[in-house]
Amino acid sequence: MEFRKVFKDLRIDLLDQEDLKSEPAKEKWRPFCLQFDGVVEDFNYGTLLRLDCRKEYTEENTIFATRIQFFAIEIARNREGYNSVVYNSGRNVSVGTEEINST
Repeated sequence: MEFRKVFKDLRIDLLDQEDLKSEPAKEKWRPFCLQFDGVVEDFNYGTLLRLDCRKEYTEENTIFATRIQFFAIEIARNREGYNSVVYNSGRNVSVGTEEINST
C-alpha cells in the first residue's frame, strides 16, 4: 500500500491528532502499518512526530506515533515540499554563521 493512495486527503503539513488517534483513524492506519511487520525493524515502536511541520519539536507540537506513521508522514512531507521550510531555515542559519565566521 502506498501512503498517498490510502491517505489521499490527510493534511500532513498541519496534522490533527484525531487523524492518527481516533478509532476510525486507527482502523485505517492498522493495515497500513502492519504491512511493514518484518520489513522495517521495530515498525510499531513509538516515536515523536511534529504536528506542524513548520515548527520545532516542542511539547505542544508533538504527538506520540508509531515509527511507520513517522516515516510515512515525514517522507510525504519531504516529497511534497513541506519540509523545505525547515531545510531553508537551517541553510539560512548556516549561511549567517559562515558570514560571521569569515569576517
